[in-house]
Amino acid sequence: MTATLAILGRPNVGKSTLFNRLVGRRLALVDDQPGVTRDRREGEAMLYGLRFTAIDTAGLEEAFDDSLEARMRAQTEKAAAEADVVLLLIDARAGVTPMDEHFAEWLRRTGTPVVVVANKAEGQAGEPGRLDAYGLGLGDPVPVSAEHGEGLADLHEALLPIIGEGATDESARAARDDEAPPLKLAIVGRPNVGKSTLVNKLIGEERLLTGPEAGITRDAIAVGWHYKDQAIELVDTAGLRRRARVDAKLEKLSAGDTLRTIRFAEVVVLVVEAEAPMERQDLTIARQVLDEGRALVIAVNKWDLCADKQGAIGAVRDRLTRSLPQSKGVPFVPLSAKTGHNLNRLMDEVLAIYEVWNRRVPTGALNRWLDAVGASHPPPMKAGRPNRLKYITQAKGRPPTFALFCSHPQALPTSYLRYLENALREAFDLPGTPIRIHPRRGKNPYADDKRKRG
Repeated sequence: MTATLAILGRPNVGKSTLFNRLVGRRLALVDDQPGVTRDRREGEAMLYGLRFTAIDTAGLEEAFDDSLEARMRAQTEKAAAEADVVLLLIDARAGVTPMDEHFAEWLRRTGTPVVVVANKAEGQAGEPGRLDAYGLGLGDPVPVSAEHGEGLADLHEALLPIIGEGATDESARAARDDEAPPLKLAIVGRPNVGKSTLVNKLIGEERLLTGPEAGITRDAIAVGWHYKDQAIELVDTAGLRRRARVDAKLEKLSAGDTLRTIRFAEVVVLVVEAEAPMERQDLTIARQVLDEGRALVIAVNKWDLCADKQGAIGAVRDRLTRSLPQSKGVPFVPLSAKTGHNLNRLMDEVLAIYEVWNRRVPTGALNRWLDAVGASHPPPMKAGRPNRLKYITQAKGRPPTFALFCSHPQALPTSYLRYLENALREAFDLPGTPIRIHPRRGKNPYADDKRKRG
């Protein structure tokens, strides 16, 4: 089993920078202002052959009320409790502060192995702070520069006796490699529509920060989970506001993180509010999801608070039909993330749309369909000459993508391609998933085969 390493420390000491360095990717948002990280973020890390799960955490704060800071502290405490080893980061340039001393004392009482890491120790400026760190009573501090990648060999030497050789076990690595990749499921929507509450309810624990404050989630946070034997990587994301309203640097970073999550997802659940479903920004997000070729499911949340349920369903259906014709067949599920109403139905729709998104259609059946479509509804002529539909094949799945060979591909109007798309959906049961049709100029390869055989 993979060891777990939690990175703790007061705000702005470089925890997310070190996390990104260990996992080898810019997974966590990094900014100069303190308090950027709020939720726990996990990633598979490698350090000179040592494999472990790294956990980035919010900056440690002394808060024990109902505030956001107190909820952040509780999440950090959970990370420390689950970890096999804790890295306590201090800022070597600032030296050891009273807050560092307070949290060192707390970590000492937990009994979890702790390694003190003096970050920002490049050059001579961090030497006094590194020497101060001996006074914490947690062993030899390890000087590193997370930003420049210095001191990681020393960190490896400090971790090796704690994590052990099992972290490099080849059989465990092979077992992980043999596992089927999880379904990548992104949860997106406007701020404060209940995305994090939905994820917490699905996995059955308070894994993500929630509360009445809008914009609590800043990073895209991935959580592993299983539903009906299907491995799923749930990704909670920051709320997306209209671009004209986004001016702060940090919110731009969060929005960019969400859009990257959509691009790498396979299925996206768009969470909207039952009392105001499919507003302009909801439609913009849905359009982005479909344009990226992701499968889409719409979750109409806060159903328990909706006074006019029939009106809400009609509003969603009408807005999708009028403003998003490419969404034909996209499922939408009324639910309550707070009470858990209809969550199983939501996940059943996710698995169903995922199957459609992966579906392959046999070439023979496609071309029989094309012959019938061309005969009953031929494309417009090109300069008085017929535009013959010669051959079609599915080039790839995820989403279903088709190459259509015809006499004059550039002359096929968008309206006719839309007609073919809808006809494909009906003929081969492809509801809700994006469909790509790429017109090509070329010969029917079946006809060439017949001439060669003759």
